[in-house]
Amino acid sequence: MKFIVVRAGSAILSGDFGQRPIRCGDVLLIGRGVPCGAEPEGQVTVTTVYLDPDYAVDLFYWQHTGLLLDRLEAQDVAAAVFTEPVQVIRLGELRLAELVPWLDELVELSEAGNLSESFARMQALWFLLADAIGPFLKTMPVAEVLAQSGKTWPRALCNRHLAAPVRVEVLTVRDALHSNIARRWVLRDLAEMVHLSPKQLARVFSIAYGKTPHAYLTMLRVGAMARLLREENLTVDAAAHRIGWSRNQAAEMFARHVGTTPGRYRLYGLPSTVVGSGAHLPGEIRPPRPENGLQA
Repeated sequence: MKFIVVRAGSAILSGDFGQRPIRCGDVLLIGRGVPCGAEPEGQVTVTTVYLDPDYAVDLFYWQHTGLLLDRLEAQDVAAAVFTEPVQVIRLGELRLAELVPWLDELVELSEAGNLSESFARMQALWFLLADAIGPFLKTMPVAEVLAQSGKTWPRALCNRHLAAPVRVEVLTVRDALHSNIARRWVLRDLAEMVHLSPKQLARVFSIAYGKTPHAYLTMLRVGAMARLLREENLTVDAAAHRIGWSRNQAAEMFARHVGTTPGRYRLYGLPSTVVGSGAHLPGEIRPPRPENGLQA
């Protein structure tokens, strides 16, 4: 997704949503994969901030960590919260003047190329921009989206205390999962290992790690499979067998968590997820995937 800030001039934005005039002081939110284009009325100057989708979902998850179970749910809920794939925010030239120094510095840091050294400052600049733009975005409340979904399972993160010590039983189960990710672990067996009921174990483990032991194991397997495909040049079948999955299981879970198939990941790595699809204004150059989730 991306935010386009119109700094001078005007243009006509067009796409499946029709046509919308944009002018100096406007901020555009363009959702992921939304095809659109713009025809300038004379000369137009814009600054575009690109957000990697995974980075954006991660921020959304931590923003609403008291309500969301995990990042998979965060992705689905975010799609419902931001109901309009294209938003034109009439911020105005006075408010725009407040953003300009932050935008200029963000562009300068992006072009300098020292992204790891500039990481903290770039995040700080983005949060300043998001804080200024956020109140004007059209969204649906997260709690309302969850209520409409009809999901009734307990939300362990509602009472999650990030600074609370992790219970010994949880650490024991975590270490067991790490020690043999290919094993067919059953919640009942894990619970017996630490003398808890399955329900108790699922609850305390979710409080500590934000997911059940089964979901935690899935993430371990996905991560291990990605490493095997990257570093050991294994076939998809061999990598799946190594982590305890069939080829079909591996294909389904890997695609769900990584966003591409194991075979494609093995050949090409992660897909480029910078939003484009013709959504760039005239004169824009489509950048590579943001290395730290953020680029201007």
